[in-house]
Amino acid sequence: MRFMNHFSDREICQMALSGWVCLVTGASRGIGRGIALQLSEAGATVYITGRREETLKETAAEVKERAGDCVPVVCDSSKDDDIKELFERIRREQKGRLDILVNNAYAGVQAIFDNMGKKFWETNPSIWDTINNTGLRGHYICSVYAARLMVAQGRGLIVVISSMGGLKYIFSVPYGVGKAACDRLAADMGVELKGRGVASVSLWPGAVKTELVTQLVTEREAPPGVDPRFKEVFSNGETTELSGRCIVELAKDKNLMSLTGKVLMTCDLARRYGIRDVDGRSVTDYTSLSFLLSQVPYLSWLSVVTPSFLRVPRFMLTLASNRF
Repeated sequence: MRFMNHFSDREICQMALSGWVCLVTGASRGIGRGIALQLSEAGATVYITGRREETLKETAAEVKERAGDCVPVVCDSSKDDDIKELFERIRREQKGRLDILVNNAYAGVQAIFDNMGKKFWETNPSIWDTINNTGLRGHYICSVYAARLMVAQGRGLIVVISSMGGLKYIFSVPYGVGKAACDRLAADMGVELKGRGVASVSLWPGAVKTELVTQLVTEREAPPGVDPRFKEVFSNGETTELSGRCIVELAKDKNLMSLTGKVLMTCDLARRYGIRDVDGRSVTDYTSLSFLLSQVPYLSWLSVVTPSFLRVPRFMLTLASNRF
């Protein structure tokens, strides 16, 4: 304890992942950028990928401003050769070590918002590839190469960034199918990795105020047919760094393997580890009865008098999908 007293809480946090090697795909901006910042702040060496060198360098510069260690790599997650070369580089430069993979790369945000309010038959079928080549197939290929390194060393964490769109309809058909597949990817990898010391989880951030969401949602009027509350939810959304803060705590968790194969929500992890968002705000609990009541116009008055600790049981979330 006397040794620890020489350091501030922030400095202790920065040492938490010292010596670790991490990879965050799609880290040029948004959630990926926020995750990279938090992992590097915790002391890890973080490889970040994206398609544009310019924006990657901007993220890398911010990491270095926080005294972090960052390796930007131009990589298109829809191209198999790019992914293979990326992992060969990590294996070579880090002597086969890789502790955390965050599958975050996603190319469909612009296409989703360009087609808001349209039905699937009114949309060009190519939107499927735009959304799911990078945001699903790329995750699988990255996970294959990451698992080879992690299984060999007997430890590791693979995180797939997903969303509640995997449970119920949000945005569009290709979006929901892709997110449901991401959840299943994490779950099934967890089955095959069991006993190898490697955890696999799906992470659901809440509504996040990314750069693109701010530009396409909060600064514009809601498109026809889109619930106007959609804009309000994102305006009060999480910062891009909350997911990263959750992943840092998850990686340090001595009971991590008990969570493998599961879908984890940022609000649940924030409560589990007692953390707030990086701007000091408490994290919105999307499963609290109070929050859910606030989203129903004729019941919203009840949210004011409903205790915040009352939450919807997790098994009821699966019932919301109405698949059986």
